[in-house]
Amino acid sequence: MMRVEPIELDGRTVVAIEVKLPKTTLLVVTTDKGYIMCGALDVGLLNERLNDRNIIAARATGVRTIGELLEAPLESVTHTAEALGVLPGMTGREAIRKML
Repeated sequence: MMRVEPIELDGRTVVAIEVKLPKTTLLVVTTDKGYIMCGALDVGLLNERLNDRNIIAARATGVRTIGELLEAPLESVTHTAEALGVLPGMTGREAIRKML
């Protein structure tokens, strides 16, 4: 099952996506610039093999809901996200604000 839901943040709309898969759930909150995602995101791949794409993305681990993804500290971020001011340790919500 897949659920797509708009979320209002600071007067702007971002999109939350939840995909239920066997034994796991993929969680994403996205803006026009970038996104945060659950532990399934391979930040190393984005930084190394896809670096030329300048993807703005960050990962939080151990989350099971969109609410947890927004409140959890980020575990890792892409180089391009870091250049934007998105840093490991900040919450997903703080990162999304920087991506607006």
